[in-house]
Amino acid sequence: MIQWQKSSYSGGGDGDECVEVALQEGTLLLRESDDSGRILPVTPQGPTALPGRLRVGRDG
Repeated sequence: MIQWQKSSYSGGGDGDECVEVALQEGTLLLRESDDSGRILPVTPQGPTALPGRLRVGRDG
């Protein structure tokens, strides 16, 4: 069973929309709480690199 975690900045109710994360066999899983059937697997390095990629895209 996958243990999903929600940000502490999100509200506690079921209707609150947020991104949830889980780790399964070395793969980071992302999903939106309002569409829990759609899961995006990423490498653990992916979210770390994302802000830098976004900054480069905006500046150049």
